[in-house]
Amino acid sequence: MPATPLIRLSHSWLDDGHALVAGSLFVALGMTMFAHAGLLTGGVAGVAFLVSYATGWSLALCFFVFSLPFFWLSWQRLGVAFTLKSLCAVTLVSLCTALAPQVVRFELLNPWVASVLGGFLIGFGLLALLRHQASVGGVNIVAQWLQQSRGVRAGHVQMGVDVLVVLAALAVVPPQRVLQSVVGAVAIGAIL
Repeated sequence: MPATPLIRLSHSWLDDGHALVAGSLFVALGMTMFAHAGLLTGGVAGVAFLVSYATGWSLALCFFVFSLPFFWLSWQRLGVAFTLKSLCAVTLVSLCTALAPQVVRFELLNPWVASVLGGFLIGFGLLALLRHQASVGGVNIVAQWLQQSRGVRAGHVQMGVDVLVVLAALAVVPPQRVLQSVVGAVAIGAIL
């Protein structure tokens, strides 16, 4: 008698809801660690970090607003379900990132530890979301679309854009923090 495969092709709404919450919390915690250590990541989140550091504007608000334009592509190319799940994830990440400093403290957080651990958290969060047909918007939407339509691995797209944004940060962030941020981008890419 042949063995039954353990891989499920579809997820229940409860499975998807759990993944959206867990993935969003992982991403938000990783972003909070990055923000506390003065680091940044790539993609739209990286642009949000840069604008937040340069202007003092809220990281969570920048992330939410900068992610919104990408939902048109998501709606057009990836479907209603992906778009709605992703919009929920972006909203959760934004809310949790805004609230995190009130409930989590990192007084002794070393920036090198933040880059690796925060990167792993963000990577695991993104992976949970992608496996449940969702993303945190921005470049993740473009990466998911390229993977589905062109066969380009989402992790490679994300990693390439992340490294470019982190390198562009040299105008705003001290070089050591940029190097630590590159380590964080590598940690994210390694998980994806």
